[in-house]
Amino acid sequence: MRPLEPGLERALEVIAAGGCLVYPTETLYALGGDGTSRAVAARVGRIKGRDPAKPLPLVICGPEQLPLVTARPTPEVFRLGELFWPGPLSVLVRAAPGLPPGVCDARGLTSVRVTSHPVAAQLCHQSGRPLVATSANLSGRPAAARQQELDPALVARVDCVVGLGPAPAGGAPSTVVEPLGGAALVVHRLGAVDLDALRRAGFDPRPAA
Repeated sequence: MRPLEPGLERALEVIAAGGCLVYPTETLYALGGDGTSRAVAARVGRIKGRDPAKPLPLVICGPEQLPLVTARPTPEVFRLGELFWPGPLSVLVRAAPGLPPGVCDARGLTSVRVTSHPVAAQLCHQSGRPLVATSANLSGRPAAARQQELDPALVARVDCVVGLGPAPAGGAPSTVVEPLGGAALVVHRLGAVDLDALRRAGFDPRPAA
């Protein structure tokens, strides 16, 4: 992990204080904060205007942070991680006890990926927390891959905007999959990782019901 850039100190203060921030990821700018905080998850949902029934996704800096997110990672989760992490593949896992309802679905699953963006990874590493990583846009409006594309109405509602590091790549958001055991995967959202890549890796991707 690279040394902490001085400009990230404010962002880490915001995370530690239970605030909300906008920061870059490998795909898009994200809106988030401490993924273990009920208050943060609720506030992110309010800022975004997101349906409370839709759980918020998480990012971590590496597999060593998986225990913060799930107490029971399956062999398939580790296999997907070996092949696609760090990068834009989000995997549904059984949520660790204590994760807030805002990041878990009705079945007790949460979405996590290891981010490949150096700034997002630094924030996870230095804070020691998974970060909420929903796209930094008001619900129904376009996501942003450049700072100038961020909605001023959203920026006004957060505590910090992190402008360091390379810009997100843009394009599709992360692909979201749910391992069923063995090679079977349910694809809940098709994004930056396509079906052919999953098949080449030996998985059998299936559409969500």
